[in-house]
Amino acid sequence: MNATDEPWRIPYGVADFIKLRERGHYFVDKTHYLPLLEQAGEFLFLIRPRRFGKSLLQSVMECYYDAGWGGRFDELFAGTWIHEHPTPERGQYLCLRFDFSAVSSTPAEVRDSFEAHTRIILSGVLERNRARLPEGLPERVFAETTLNRRLERLIDGLLAQGLPLYLFIDEYDNFANNILVNAGREAYRELTHSSGFFRDFFALLKEAVGRTGSGLARLFITGVSPITLDDVTSGFNIGTNISLEPEFNALLGFTHAELERLFAAFGQDFDNHRTIVDEWYNHYHFHKSRREPVVNSDMALYYLRALVRRNEPPDDLIDHNVRIDYGKLRHLVEIDRQLADREAAPASAGAARLNGNFSRLRSIIETGEEVAQIQTSFPAEGLLRQDNFVSLLFYLGLLSFAGEREGRPVLRIPNRTVRQLMYGYLREAYDAVGVFRPSTYEIADRLNKMAYRGEWRDFFDYLAEEIARQASVRDFLQGEKMIQGFLLAWLNLSPYFQVFSEAEQAGGFVDLYLAPFYFRYPDMRHAYLLELKYLPRAEDTPARRAALLDEARGHLRRYATDARVQAALGAATLHPLVLLYSGWELVHREALETGTASAPRARGGVEG
Repeated sequence: MNATDEPWRIPYGVADFIKLRERGHYFVDKTHYLPLLEQAGEFLFLIRPRRFGKSLLQSVMECYYDAGWGGRFDELFAGTWIHEHPTPERGQYLCLRFDFSAVSSTPAEVRDSFEAHTRIILSGVLERNRARLPEGLPERVFAETTLNRRLERLIDGLLAQGLPLYLFIDEYDNFANNILVNAGREAYRELTHSSGFFRDFFALLKEAVGRTGSGLARLFITGVSPITLDDVTSGFNIGTNISLEPEFNALLGFTHAELERLFAAFGQDFDNHRTIVDEWYNHYHFHKSRREPVVNSDMALYYLRALVRRNEPPDDLIDHNVRIDYGKLRHLVEIDRQLADREAAPASAGAARLNGNFSRLRSIIETGEEVAQIQTSFPAEGLLRQDNFVSLLFYLGLLSFAGEREGRPVLRIPNRTVRQLMYGYLREAYDAVGVFRPSTYEIADRLNKMAYRGEWRDFFDYLAEEIARQASVRDFLQGEKMIQGFLLAWLNLSPYFQVFSEAEQAGGFVDLYLAPFYFRYPDMRHAYLLELKYLPRAEDTPARRAALLDEARGHLRRYATDARVQAALGAATLHPLVLLYSGWELVHREALETGTASAPRARGGVEG
């Protein structure tokens, strides 16, 4: 129970600290980080993926540091760590917080929208604090015609009053990134380069923080990538980027200890849900030392909300609010369409429209990991460099630190939610450039029959027929790993199976294991072992086919008894399948009879 003797509310989607406290939402207390943030520097920059709690953190800090909220400190912070350990800076600032996600990303409207949003926020702050401001300062501020001039006037007036300014900027890169994606590089450059107003805004901040005795005492900026700040400031040279510092790894998101307390507050035992939460929402690390894994807070609250409401997990384990729209990646994995049309031969035009970043994205999805250094700063023009592209995937939360190999960080897809989303990006990329456009309804229906009836041939035959019909996709199906990744993208269209690949199991395993996802579909009774074999068309002979098929059958007989297979099999019937591809063409598919899972033997379904 909370202070009002009413049941706690789940704070899903709540980013306003005052509303959270007034309305009895449970608060996962992170206030012990406030002294660490004070010590980290006066001008801070923090990058975290979407829906990780950045806005709530800024709201907490605004309520703690703003002089205007000082009278409500006991009410708002009762029971928190900082209430018992306040710092000297509590309530010592005039806090101004902009949220640039409220700014229009239409190029023709962006400047007016930027000015309107900041004027409204600034007006509210000045009115609320009028009693502690120099007489006439609000009027002098609003006599100026732009935000830059208003901020200059405000900073100068606050300095005279001895009331320093703490400026927060949330979603600093939101409208700029949207312009880059939707309007193109030229519109983005007009905003962030040369005399662009957004660049001018950050030039003012840079000058203000360096001014002797400046009234701008602290600055805290959050976003999802360093791209825009690099472009508008030529690198974040006006403060400290704390995004990769180990002491702030769990500043946002939830640790296991925090989740145990959170679940207990709602009468739930976290241990009963730890496995599924870890598999689908956990394993974010924002420093290579990997001190402790972090669970995405939005995902965890989404899960808990369903658990409390219906006493069972959500039907769909993926909260699609965390999804990064494919459009945010599209401009990074496709080359210019007109250039592709001019330079590509008609037969490979689709392939020509997907660049090296797409190949890297596909490779990461196929293997689940990448070995690369994280770049702390890079401009938008550098995103076609694959090292910068991989770093962007890290900042977006699609990759996370997972160890080291030969002195370099290993980055890995953190959980099954992200993996499912990334398979979706592959499908959308193929569709967007016209490479491959099968019916998702037909595929989903065949997956259902595969999961519940053991009817596996229709799924693989339908994909084979569509590949034969849509020639563009064939350029992408050269090699066993590429075919495996392609199949994975469609096998994950519906979440009936837990899909384990050889890469995920660190070798010594079947190519693909489709285990029943009993947690969500307890009545499933079919599982599949897939052994893929591939022949370049130039090397396709009857003797080579026979040798590969014998090898595949031997592997399947051995893998069917593997403890990892048996552990996830449960009551399901196991179907060991051999798929042989000659180039892009499926030329043979068969199932080995299981009888018992330990003694499969070949049966029917053979095609040549």
